[in-house]
Amino acid sequence: MRAWFESHLGTGFGWFVGNLIFILLIALPLMLAVAMIIYADRKIWAAMALRRGPNVVGPFGLLQSFADGLKVFLQETIIPSASNRGLFLLAPIITFTVALMAWAVIPFSEWAVLANINVGLLYILAISSLGVYGVVISGWSSNSKYPFYSAMRASAQMISYEVSIGFVLVTVVLWSGSFNLPTIVESQRGYYGLLNGHGFNPLLFPMWVVFLISSMAETARAPFDLTEAESELVAGYQTEYSSMSFALFWLGEYANVLLMCALNAILFWGGWLPPVDVHWLYLPYGLNILWLFAKILFFFFVFSWVKATVPRYRYDQLMRLGWKVFLPLSLVWVILVSAYLMSTRYGGAL
Repeated sequence: MRAWFESHLGTGFGWFVGNLIFILLIALPLMLAVAMIIYADRKIWAAMALRRGPNVVGPFGLLQSFADGLKVFLQETIIPSASNRGLFLLAPIITFTVALMAWAVIPFSEWAVLANINVGLLYILAISSLGVYGVVISGWSSNSKYPFYSAMRASAQMISYEVSIGFVLVTVVLWSGSFNLPTIVESQRGYYGLLNGHGFNPLLFPMWVVFLISSMAETARAPFDLTEAESELVAGYQTEYSSMSFALFWLGEYANVLLMCALNAILFWGGWLPPVDVHWLYLPYGLNILWLFAKILFFFFVFSWVKATVPRYRYDQLMRLGWKVFLPLSLVWVILVSAYLMSTRYGGAL
């Protein structure tokens, strides 16, 4: 698409227009998807608790998220008088913007990726680590003890589980031999001549389990939502926010949840590849993107299922799991995968 615009509008302006359209094709459906998965989240929770969930606004309650968004948009934005006004307004913008930036390197299919860079995985790690700044700044700039306390807990939680996620990704990079996300997806073809996905690899399956749990902790989903434990912190670092500034935190949180669902699918379960390496499962006309969407929706269901059924951890349990279980386990697995690859793929060469 970018090549077509460059050929008709010139190299500079055509490149700009092509990329702008591609960005909008990612950002606008993502915002719509966030609204719909909030509805799906509430419906799943309601079904787990034998309730009905949203069912009034629009057919089957489908417009409930849009009604909530309109209500938030029309509310007054209240800024605490003792807060740092500039940083207070900047924090949700950082959180929302960083959540969108990570999608720039997500490959939706073999042909649909905005920035197909060789270090795509490193880019995602770098961008996701910036999210902690929005959290810390929001808690500090509110000039309130409870939001600041929650911001400290949230930043410690995010940093702790990012360490484990980093080592898990090292095992994927070692096996795939690349930081490029489309290359990682293509390296998952034909396990045992039949299956697509690192998750079918006995050496990498435990790392997927660690990654799945760590991604829930990274996005502060239950049972790891200690950043907004109702009995302790009201709404956590978002307590002093209202109107659209609060909505930006909400949108950023769900965009990050979708990102983690996408990474689960791309890194461990074949991305746009069908689960079974059979020719008739590969869809024509670039429709393999539907396989990725199906996997993302499945993992989002898992996230909601866990939130609706698993009780919340204590904070000491949360940190113990990250530092005393996942970190040593992922380190040992990096050594195991490296040793296996050196003894098989590289013939023991040093």
